[in-house]
Amino acid sequence: MGIIPDKHKEHLKQEFENSLIDEVRLAVFTQETECMFCKEARELVQEVAAISNKLKVDVYDFVKDANKAEEYGIDKVPAIIVSGRKPYGIRFYGVPAGYEFKPFTDDIINASKGTTSLSEATKERLKSIDKPVHIQVFVTPTCPHCPSATGLAHQFAIESDFVKSDMVEVTEFPHLVQKYAVMSVPKIVINETVQFVGALPEDNFIQHVLLAVKPSKIYI
Repeated sequence: MGIIPDKHKEHLKQEFENSLIDEVRLAVFTQETECMFCKEARELVQEVAAISNKLKVDVYDFVKDANKAEEYGIDKVPAIIVSGRKPYGIRFYGVPAGYEFKPFTDDIINASKGTTSLSEATKERLKSIDKPVHIQVFVTPTCPHCPSATGLAHQFAIESDFVKSDMVEVTEFPHLVQKYAVMSVPKIVINETVQFVGALPEDNFIQHVLLAVKPSKIYI
């Protein structure tokens, strides 16, 4: 029996048939002796990819394929990368399950189209970014507000080559929970300097991203 219910697969099949344009590659980083969540992440991606012939999967060993891990900037597993016409800075660290499954499938569709539903104003503001921006969105699968934060962060990465956005599932990476003092989710950390908690509207989120490009420090 698969991870995704058959009824949900049928829905996804229709959605992908109606929405996918270009091929999308899903890269999964695991390890020879799979970690606690690595097997689930790999199987989930493989199940999703089997739904459409426009989805391809590459499975890499974090240790044996260290060159690929370095190329993608992967520093922990399980990790999932969504690439479309080019390698977007979209990463899922941990299993995109529960509420986080929707941002994962939305990312696939957006990567296939090569564009997002962000407002034109936000897209213009993203064009002004000329320095690297790293967004980490800390989530749990049961958080109903987390998908909004994940989705926006990943759309920013699709629209800007300077933005890299990670979903980080907190129960799978407790050392990062301690490092960033994650007490509630979604918690967003941008370039290690700008932090806030909660699913902000698009306009407010992009303001925080732009703040991170400057040498200012803010905690909200």
